[in-house]
Amino acid sequence: MTQSAPTSYNLDYATAQEIIQQPATWHKTLLMVEQERSRIDAFLQPLLAQAGLRIILTGAGTSAFIGKILVPALTPKLNLRVEAIPTTDLVSNPLDYFSSGCPTLLVSFGRSGNSPESVAAVELANQTVKQCFHLIITCNESGRLHQRFAHSANTLSLLTPPETHDRGFAMTSSVSNMMLGCLAVFAPKQYNRESFLPIIENSQQIIAQYLQRPAPLFGQDDFNRVVYLGSGGLQGIAQESALKILELTAGKIGTLFDSPTGFRHGPKSIVDRNTLVVVFISNSTYTRKYDLDLLAELRNDNVARRVIAIADKNAGEISTGEHLYLPKTTNADDAHIGFCYLLYAQIYAYLTSLKSGASPDNPSPTGVVNRVVEGVVIHKLKI
Repeated sequence: MTQSAPTSYNLDYATAQEIIQQPATWHKTLLMVEQERSRIDAFLQPLLAQAGLRIILTGAGTSAFIGKILVPALTPKLNLRVEAIPTTDLVSNPLDYFSSGCPTLLVSFGRSGNSPESVAAVELANQTVKQCFHLIITCNESGRLHQRFAHSANTLSLLTPPETHDRGFAMTSSVSNMMLGCLAVFAPKQYNRESFLPIIENSQQIIAQYLQRPAPLFGQDDFNRVVYLGSGGLQGIAQESALKILELTAGKIGTLFDSPTGFRHGPKSIVDRNTLVVVFISNSTYTRKYDLDLLAELRNDNVARRVIAIADKNAGEISTGEHLYLPKTTNADDAHIGFCYLLYAQIYAYLTSLKSGASPDNPSPTGVVNRVVEGVVIHKLKI
């Protein structure tokens, strides 16, 4: 049943404030990286010059998705082997992933830095890799990840602004600031305060339109299933978007993510009359052809209740059906526009959480799922 749009939403929750604060905190994170540039370069430049250097982006949960989002952006810019491997995999199967003789830079992301796997992944890397170095990007100066390793000779630890250590259950400003910090560290010419200004301005308008002065976002329909699709790094954005709905509704709404090309190979079976499908359209001239093909197919299928395209650049194939364009076209790469796409998904997850009757700051009050993962036993590795 379609409902009329509300004139206001409850923004008293920490989660709402942490979504709203993101444009301001992005500016601070980029400034932090600029101020730390000499220390960053002194640490990174000798490593990046090493032949055969392997870079692993790691974290748990949402922090792991950062790697998936950034690998497609960083690989061509660094011309190095860049991989995304979750700490949850590194800890359970270290000998399957770490290579003793391959010089490795482990880039660890952590909102709190207190997840058991975060510290264990660093320790296991040191134990199993002969030439191992660490870049830590975290939001919590008091976290174990920063406290234990910040002063190690083989480690550089960077802190995002303290307000990005989200108090809410779900990661919002923490994930976007760690993403941005990493991009600015490795590719400062492409990701800096000047290049990011159009993203900040677009994001401020998105927040004002859909959260602070609410207009219907993805309509007011009730959906049992939500699917997010994106190519390349936007698939990582889709994965994080799907998790936000799942987390903030305590699993009341089923979610799925995939690439537009991969979706046809079985996962498309999830689509029914109670499904919302959101397609993140790439700005890559080549890649967006595949996105638009799948978008047209989904619309022609007429199975999903709604199929919505989110895009930066206007195209006739997009405008013929439901769509959202960024407030102002940026013509930026996918790593830039992904921040705006993620913001739409965060707002929608927050609004859906309110509508479902959950508390966005604590959607799982029984403790089945916790803000910082509990119950993980780290077993000693014997080599």
